[in-house]
Amino acid sequence: MGSTADKVSGKANELAGKAKQGVGKATGSHETQAKGAAQEAKGDAQQAKGHVKDAVKSAVGKS
Repeated sequence: MGSTADKVSGKANELAGKAKQGVGKATGSHETQAKGAAQEAKGDAQQAKGHVKDAVKSAVGKS
């Protein structure tokens, strides 16, 4: 997956995770809140991966 795809997928997971957390909070479901938090963390990691790929591309391109 390219850096842009990682960042887009990450943002989508982050937003979906936040939505799940909101639903979990509204319904009192701790399990849904936990799943949302995990999905949000996954999204954050995917976005970070995309940023790292960009940084590597930049560093390689400058050498």
